[in-house]
Amino acid sequence: MRLLMLGGTEFVGRAVVEAALERGWDVTVFHRGRHEAPPGVRSLLGDRTAPGGLAALADDPGEWDVVVDTWSAAPSAVRDTARLLRGRAGRYVYVSSRSVYAWERPARFDEDAPLVEGASADAEQTAYPQDKRGGELAVLDAFGADRSVLVRAGLILGPYENIGRLPWWLGRMARGGPVLAPGPRDLPLQYVDVRDLAEWMVLAAERELSGPYNLVSPQGHATMGTLLDACARVTGGAAELRWTEPGVILEAGIEPWTELPVWVPQGSDLYEALHSADVSRAVGAGLVCRPVEETVADTWRWLQDLGGVVPQRPDRPRSGLDPEVEAKVLASGTGG
Repeated sequence: MRLLMLGGTEFVGRAVVEAALERGWDVTVFHRGRHEAPPGVRSLLGDRTAPGGLAALADDPGEWDVVVDTWSAAPSAVRDTARLLRGRAGRYVYVSSRSVYAWERPARFDEDAPLVEGASADAEQTAYPQDKRGGELAVLDAFGADRSVLVRAGLILGPYENIGRLPWWLGRMARGGPVLAPGPRDLPLQYVDVRDLAEWMVLAAERELSGPYNLVSPQGHATMGTLLDACARVTGGAAELRWTEPGVILEAGIEPWTELPVWVPQGSDLYEALHSADVSRAVGAGLVCRPVEETVADTWRWLQDLGGVVPQRPDRPRSGLDPEVEAKVLASGTGG
């Protein structure tokens, strides 16, 4: 198989490249050159946001079995790339998002749930849900429904993470002491290890799948308890988890998801949106999710290899709770 990876030097893109190389695929990576490409690939340099930024791709004579694209900004960039490649690639796999579903979402929503309005393949960057849906529309326009795979990913964790969610929890546990643990312990989570996401995408290309897929683990594959217990254990066991009721956390003004990454109070609209999707279609098409303990341990090992310098996307806010706020809530004696 011949893969053209648009990006390929960070997080999801890098995991896809590694999964393809492990299968013996021929891999070309089109990227801006800000980070070193993985060994074993052919690099083309260009910036999709700049005038003439696709020149290296346009001038290259290559043809590919599959294109994988993780673009998150202006849909027009996806439009231009997809149109350029529609006669030179067999299939276009676009890493979209479950944000493309309209708000509010019913529990156990599947791929047929209503989608956001106001999206256009020709749009410049606007809001994330419309941008991702616009990217989907751009792919469908250029490749058609039968040659497009729309990967509606949710929370993505694992090595190479440059968003800062799991790395923040690991760093907090490594500092030790009492840790504000948002309850309940048995809160079901949905996420996908980036390597399982990548493996599924290369499998989808090999099997010539098409259409939209919700791509996260089945609900309850992990819980808040199993995730944080794994973080505490792998970092040396110096952290003492103080499980705290959601109401106490919210009354303290702590923001779910951003200040306490991954966690959202059960019963809220945000929880239903993030942690309650129906993923039976992806599971039926080969999605296999590794244990949360493996995701946590491998991410911690990767962070240690980096020497403490955690990568952070400049277009995403930093995650995590202010230590003073945490200490104040813990001192109130409401954590157990």
